[in-house]
Amino acid sequence: MPRKSTYLFEILLFVCFLSLPSQIQAGTIYYFEDKDGVLHFTDMPTADHRPFLTFDPDHHTDREEILALVRESSRRHALDPKLVQAVLAVESNYDPQARSQKGAEGLMQIMPATQKELGLIDPYDPAANIEAGVRYLKMMLDRHQSLELALAAYNAGPGRVEQYQGVPPFPETRRYIKKVLRLYNRSP
Repeated sequence: MPRKSTYLFEILLFVCFLSLPSQIQAGTIYYFEDKDGVLHFTDMPTADHRPFLTFDPDHHTDREEILALVRESSRRHALDPKLVQAVLAVESNYDPQARSQKGAEGLMQIMPATQKELGLIDPYDPAANIEAGVRYLKMMLDRHQSLELALAAYNAGPGRVEQYQGVPPFPETRRYIKKVLRLYNRSP
């Protein structure tokens, strides 16, 4: 389905959601695109399904809740929570529903293939996304032994860091590293 059609479908789905009774339950709608390009939607996903739309009419994740999740997950994986906060701020600006043009999803902007590796089922669940993102960042730090290279791997992928034997020459990745480090070094 072309991206423009997907956006139109999302808008239509959102309008339908608004017309539902107020006692609707929270939930996530998942989709799967078959080999013919047909989208299949469900609320009971299998491993092949991706989150399409998550809604919870009675709950809004605020910044303090997100920071508490960051501190908890960072402690569990022996990372500086200020580093995780800097990555999260650059990746999604604290938006649990963030989705990049390249397909990265959630607060820590995790790509679908990486989500599968990490066992992340719902990338729009703040706790699950942060936990997966922190684990992935820790893996990159352990693998590359340098904060700059770990950030490059988080952004461009570890294969690219190995391919270029250092920070890839991508302007986006170089800007990303500078932004994260600026936030990290500025944090009290």
